[in-house]
Amino acid sequence: MSQNALSDIQQRNARVEADKAWETSWVRRTCIAIMTYIIAAFYMRYVGLNNALLGAFVPTGGYLLSTLSLPLAKTYWLNNIYKKQD
Repeated sequence: MSQNALSDIQQRNARVEADKAWETSWVRRTCIAIMTYIIAAFYMRYVGLNNALLGAFVPTGGYLLSTLSLPLAKTYWLNNIYKKQD
């Protein structure tokens, strides 16, 4: 394998690792939660709901809870369902 090909593979692996780290990072989750809160609050205020700023915590909390449960679901899926497909 040529040095250029090896270098290309290493660069690709570094990009893939960085993408995976981003997908599971708390920074990403926090950014999405903040955006969810802002959008929900604006929407709730626009449609005239009372306590829009407080009510916007509901979808934001749901999102955060879902991200906490996904690692458990993934582990279960990998150990119990994915193996059966082999």
